[in-house]
Amino acid sequence: MNFFEDSFALDLISSDPGRTLKLSPMVQPQYITHLVTWQAAEPQLRAIRTEVFIREQHIPEALEWDGKDPQAIHALATEFTGKPIGTGRLLLNGELAHIGRMAVLPGWRGKGVGASLLLCLLNEARQRGAGEAFLNAQTAAVPFYERFDFVREGAEYFEEGIPHYRMTRTLV
Repeated sequence: MNFFEDSFALDLISSDPGRTLKLSPMVQPQYITHLVTWQAAEPQLRAIRTEVFIREQHIPEALEWDGKDPQAIHALATEFTGKPIGTGRLLLNGELAHIGRMAVLPGWRGKGVGASLLLCLLNEARQRGAGEAFLNAQTAAVPFYERFDFVREGAEYFEEGIPHYRMTRTLV
């Protein structure tokens, strides 16, 4: 391995076990994705979700802050300067993993941040023994999740005026 692969391969783990994604040496990630607790990173996690869900999508604060964050595992993407740019959370119930609150700041969308967050959470769920994952995807994001082997389940439904689909995938 060269310096580039040593430095960045861990941040780019594929959803397929045993397969890592390789970046061209010409493209260096401009962010880091890591797992955090709510207690350690609450201000950063709140800042992203407030911007995306409350301000941009007009989700009521009472619905966004559901009280489940202290028990959740959170993925946080930050610029190398430490500025938060994206987040997602993982709730575990036995072998079932619930991924949610996926949010990336507008200027960082389309740059792999969401993929990095999702892969980080899927990997953690797998390591903790989950055999299946589900999420409630906004309809516009369904193609994104399908790239990671999530499948729509049931009919489209609305949450706060935003269309969603429940999506599932196996982790084993």
